[in-house]
Amino acid sequence: MIVLDTHIWVWWVDGNSRLTIRQLEYIKKSTSVGLGVSVISCWEVAKLVEVGRLVLSCAVQDWIAQALSYPGVRLLGLTSEIAIASTQLPGTFHRDSADQLIVATTRVYDSSLLTADARILNYSFVKTLV
Repeated sequence: MIVLDTHIWVWWVDGNSRLTIRQLEYIKKSTSVGLGVSVISCWEVAKLVEVGRLVLSCAVQDWIAQALSYPGVRLLGLTSEIAIASTQLPGTFHRDSADQLIVATTRVYDSSLLTADARILNYSFVKTLV
């Protein structure tokens, strides 16, 4: 299983041209083994819609329901282990709580994170796909 960062999940579902061919290949190759989406990504999408930074083609609850039904997508819940791990990330990591939780989720599941976020890509304590 690989974990999709929130923006990658949104780009994929919306067919956004910012999704690179390589990222799309990772998604296609991983569909059979699982595409993890943190429940925090659902919250992040809803918050972005709330503040007007993301416009979806339908109501946010409908978009999320449809996006979670895509082939291979597996919703990864927030557990106490992930919550605690997000506060104990090794090294120096930025203070974005959603990113901390997504990175911690990836680490707890011993997976790789598909992201385009330079701050995460430069963090050596999580496996990333580029």
